[in-house]
Amino acid sequence: MSAISTPCVEICVIDPARRLCEGCGRTLQEIAQWSRLSEAERLAVMATLEERLSRQRDGPTPRRSA
Repeated sequence: MSAISTPCVEICVIDPARRLCEGCGRTLQEIAQWSRLSEAERLAVMATLEERLSRQRDGPTPRRSA
């Protein structure tokens, strides 16, 4: 059996404003479903994480509308 690809860096902290893990950039839903995703689906998510983390570090915190 092969290992599951994962972006986890064991810094599991969810940014409450962006709702992304500060370590890997995944959403809570992606983290919860990770083991059920196909390898292609995991790789597709992983391809977006660098950009997500960059926006998280550099961009303003989004505001929720009431």
